[in-house]
Order: sequence, then C-alpha cells, then structure tokens
Amino acid sequence: LLESSPGVAEVTFVEKEPADRHTIISWEQKNSCILPEDLKNFYLMTDGFQMTWSVKTDDTPMPLGSMVINSVSKLCRLGGPSSMYSLPNAPTLADLEDDTDEEGNEDKPEKPHFDSRSLIFELDSCSGNGKVCLVYKHAKPVVSPDTEIWFLDRALYWHFLTKTFTAYYRLLITHLGLPQWQYAFTSYGVSPQAKQWFNMYKPITVNTALLSEEADYFVNKLDPNKVFKSKNKTPVMKKKQPSQPAGSQKSHTSMTSSKTSSLAGNSSRK
Repeated sequence: LLESSPGVAEVTFVEKEPADRHTIISWEQKNSCILPEDLKNFYLMTDGFQMTWSVKTDDTPMPLGSMVINSVSKLCRLGGPSSMYSLPNAPTLADLEDDTDEEGNEDKPEKPHFDSRSLIFELDSCSGNGKVCLVYKHAKPVVSPDTEIWFLDRALYWHFLTKTFTAYYRLLITHLGLPQWQYAFTSYGVSPQAKQWFNMYKPITVNTALLSEEADYFVNKLDPNKVFKSKNKTPVMKKKQPSQPAGSQKSHTSMTSSKTSSLAGNSSRK
C-alpha cells in the first residue's frame, strides 16, 4: 500500500531473527517482571521491528515514516536507578514526580510514576519526539503482570495509548509511522507541519475527534423535500368562508322558510 501511494519511495523493512527464549527469560529475571504474553510472542517471532519509508521532493527522497519497536536487548528501563557515572546530587526523573495533577481526573486512567511505584520500559524513542513505553503501573509490593502502553511527550507528560501491545502494534501500522503520530492521542494534537503529512497520507486520522462527535459528518446528506420538489407552482387555494355553527344554520333556515310562507300568504290574499 505504501509503495503504491503517490511520492512514496525507498520503503525499507529490516528483517530480524526471533529472540531466544533464554534472552527473554534473562530480561524478566533482570527486571523482576514478566513480559505480557502478546509482546513475548511477538519477540519469539521477531526480535524487534523496523520499517522506514521516504517521500520524493524534487526527485530527492526525504525520510518520513518510521515504525520501530525496540528489541529485547534495547527494552531498557526508564527512570531506573541512576548510573554510577552520574553526579552525586544530579536530579532524576523521580524528582519530577508530582501527584497534584491526579486530582479531579477520576474518569482518566491513573498515570505512570517515575519513582519505584511503576516500572517503565522504552519501546520506541519516536525519533526524539517523545517515548512510547511499556508500563507496569503497580510495582509494590509485587509487580503486577498487567501492563499498558503510554506515550511520554517531550515535556514529560503522560498520555494513554492502549491497554495491550497488540492494540498498540495495530495503531503503529495504521498510522504508517508518520512523524509525531502519537501526538494525535494528546489534547494538543500534532504540529501543523505533521498535519500536512497526515492530510496527504492519512486524512481520516486528522478528523478522528470530529468523527467521534459527528458520526455522519462525512456522509452525504439527502433532503427529499428538495430533491423531489415539483417545478410546477402549487395553485393557491381560496380561503373558505368560516362555516357557521349548526344552530345558527337552523335558525337561518327557519327564518327563510317563514318569510317565504308569509310572502305566499300575502300574494294569495291579493
């Protein structure tokens, strides 16, 4: 589909060997958690995923789309213990932890935490536009096997994407790896420049919010009154005189008949 799209060039898919089961077990033991079953099965088929494509501008290919899922070896923890080479008093992501934004958001999923309450692993660095992460939100007292996929933007705000890796993988393919596509799931959306690429290669995605609000926005609307309206003018009907009540009609009739009979008597007398 990509290769048949206008202007698309240099579609590259990097084939990867399946990950060893021993490698996956070692990762789980090292991080004291179990990979979700769908992600584990994915790694047993291919140790990561990488697909890129370019678009021709003035006959020169320009890299545009990028779909990446890190291999098991690059599935690194985010916000973990600081490196031994860091400065003694250097701030960490845990120092940015603030629970004030949780108030009044009961209808929204609980956001991940940079401290020891959550385990966060990077699935995709998003070419520097943020990070897509596999999140274990409850790590105390025991790491919960339930995971979610979240997007961490460059301002270090969290945005929920999907509850399973399989659902995220479908989103990744559906959005063709367009630049900043993850920002379509934030309150502020993609940048104007990225929106231009969306309009060219994925126009329906830009109107996702509009579709949810007005399901019939893209449906042709038919007004039968206008389509089947006759060209001939409808003749104007004369207004009928208001009908008189039945009682008045009877009195009027009796008066008329009495007058007629009296006139007949007068004429006979003459």
